[in-house]
This record gives sequence, structure tokens and C-alpha cells, in this order.
Amino acid sequence: MTRTALYTGSFDPVTNGHLDVLRQACSVADRIVIAIGVHSSKAPIFSAEERTEMLREVCGPVLKARNVELEVVTFNDLAVEAARRHGATLIVRGLRDGTDFDYEIQMASMNATMEPGVQTIFFPASPPVRPITATLVRQIAGMGGDVSAFVPGLVAERLKAKFKRP
Repeated sequence: MTRTALYTGSFDPVTNGHLDVLRQACSVADRIVIAIGVHSSKAPIFSAEERTEMLREVCGPVLKARNVELEVVTFNDLAVEAARRHGATLIVRGLRDGTDFDYEIQMASMNATMEPGVQTIFFPASPPVRPITATLVRQIAGMGGDVSAFVPGLVAERLKAKFKRP
């Protein structure tokens, strides 16, 4: 039986922290569905199509090397609804610190109430990626800084092109 995990986020952009969580999630799933949240209240720097492409290019080889199937989708409703649609029994979340834990444990509890058949699994961020957030990466890149230590090379190139200064 295939064990499917759903990994939700904005992935704007995909970071080395996201990859760290995915690598860990390969130990509990045969198939991982990366679900890009698309919400009208957010103004991402990359379109959903661009994020989908980057996730496939960056994450595909990582999962393939571990014999885990990858699917990348978008969603604009509840994570538990997306999990149900894609046959996921696990929701994967990464934790960087106690602040993340406080928020994520509340979400996990609410999700478990709405959909008892979907379990949330937390993976602690590895020390080198603990401080990385997509928000900080966007801010650094937007100010012309070097983000190559925080994101895969392909993503660093796309960020540089996105924020190209005249």
C-alpha cells in the first residue's frame, strides 16, 4: 500500500529548509504531494506555475534518489481537503523553533478534528537550515543580496533574474 504525504506551503521560493523537510519525509512516505497554497490575499513573487516548475526541478531528483514519487499541485482550500483529494494520510510540517511548534501544533489539532484519518508529522529542521525562511530569502534577494547559501542554485538564479536591477 502506498503511503502518501502532503507537504503544504507557499514555496515562494523553495528553500534549502524545504528540501531538508522533504528529505526527512522520504523516510515515512512512498509518495509526496507538494501542495502550493494559492490564496488571493497573498502576492507572491513567483507565479504558481513558476513555483511548480522550480519544485519539480529541485525536488524531483531528491525524491527520485530515494524512490519516492513526487506530485506538485496547487490548492486554495483547507490542507485536510487537499489531503483528502490526493489520498494523503499524512501532512508533513517542518519545525525551526518553538514559535513554529506553537503555531503548528494548533493547526495539527484543528486538522485532526476536521479529518481524523490524516495525521500531522513534524520534522525538526537540521541546524544549518534552521534560520532560513522564504520571507527572509525574498527580502535579501530583493535588496540585491546573495541568497545562494539559503536556496538551491536554480532558485538563486531565478531570484537574481526576478530582482535584476537596471
